[in-house]
Amino acid sequence: MDVKHINPFIEAFFSIMPQIGFSDIKKNSLEVRQEIKATGVTISLGIIGDVKGNVIYTLDTESAKKIASTMMMGFPVTELDDMAQSAISELSNMLTANASTNFSNMGIQINISTPTLIYGEEFRIKTNTDKILAVTLSADNIPVDINIALENM
Repeated sequence: MDVKHINPFIEAFFSIMPQIGFSDIKKNSLEVRQEIKATGVTISLGIIGDVKGNVIYTLDTESAKKIASTMMMGFPVTELDDMAQSAISELSNMLTANASTNFSNMGIQINISTPTLIYGEEFRIKTNTDKILAVTLSADNIPVDINIALENM
């Protein structure tokens, strides 16, 4: 795996999260996975262009509510309703679009799909790639996994 395909996503998280109201941004861990096991909220975006694949954001439901609340200027989010889902989907769009710009600055052209949000208990996601690089980051101690599955890694 080439680190140049991972850093744009990490840089995007460090750039975007403070813009929407978070201050303590950290990179916590990095691991290689064969599949994604998730409980809570998962948002997937397709990537096409010079590199192809998916980026899949996963976070637990309570974390999703906290992030949605912050994005909605502190409005209390007690359930993952349509408004909260829209906020979380927009965050994934903002992060991936920023990563796309970071790729472009490196001479790598990509386009992204619209986000698809799913949520539930204990589901598994397989991708078309044999390896998924999972980066766990946090914003104000709210963990977010960014699962990067690119064919040209």
